[in-house]
Amino acid sequence: MSAVKPTPEAREGWDADAAASPASRARKRLSSRGSSIAAIVIAVLWTLPTFGLLLSSFRPEDDIKGTGWWNWFTDPELTLDSYDEVLFGSQTELSTYVVNSVVITVPAVIIPVTLALMAAYAFAWMKFPFRDTLFVAIFALQIVPIQIALVPLLRIFVDTGVNGTFWPLWIAHSTFALPLAIYLLHNFMRDVPAELVEAARMDGAGHVKIFGTIMLPLIMPAIAAFSVFQFLWVWNDLLVALTFAGSTSDVAPLTARIAELVGTRGTEWHLLSAGAFVSMIIPVLVFVTLQRFFVRGLLSGSIKG
Repeated sequence: MSAVKPTPEAREGWDADAAASPASRARKRLSSRGSSIAAIVIAVLWTLPTFGLLLSSFRPEDDIKGTGWWNWFTDPELTLDSYDEVLFGSQTELSTYVVNSVVITVPAVIIPVTLALMAAYAFAWMKFPFRDTLFVAIFALQIVPIQIALVPLLRIFVDTGVNGTFWPLWIAHSTFALPLAIYLLHNFMRDVPAELVEAARMDGAGHVKIFGTIMLPLIMPAIAAFSVFQFLWVWNDLLVALTFAGSTSDVAPLTARIAELVGTRGTEWHLLSAGAFVSMIIPVLVFVTLQRFFVRGLLSGSIKG
């Protein structure tokens, strides 16, 4: 009794199924109609509170205190009075704190990224004594809670006389970010093919040239991903800000001022809604602008094979 041979059409179908990668099969399942509907529902539920906050920030004070934001659709009235009072009013003046947050956040992103790049390259492509031991020690620092380092750092800053300036915030945020930054960037650099590095060395390139012409372009998605993550972390930070800056208008970031408004103006919802949206708009714009680099750096790796 002879076995039934598959037709050429069936054989081609089996070959196509076998050749399909897990990523393509997952993409096919996620692009189905049910998945699309679920994604839309989740997106609407996720953005609905933000939309309500935005709409409340533009409503008159009496309407905010008397009715919910959804009542705007039956009585549409918008005003910029809340933003004018929040940003430029003598009692709130959030514009000063917005500038402070920018001054704190930008160096707190640049400093750890710069130091981590150099350290990651050294751990990945340079040989020196106790290299692996030092890398494991740096990786282990990620498990150290931030809270136990705040008081010792505060004592050091007070003794050195830099307390009350931006330096404690820059140093603290950079110190807390370095272990994770070095670990992530090191892993991306190790994924770069060794043949590229060896070819550059054969052409007479040193570590500086290899770092600048090979490593940086290839790991740019990783740099962008960590920069976005660090920016959001520092911008939304409150614990470090309260510890090293307090509520001083010369140094304190926007989050510290918003927290103070919640305590002193808990009944003035029109100011809180406008202030909260002011604190949200900049990180949202940064994330939306750089989200493709963020996703690429987290999911696709440093290079495409």
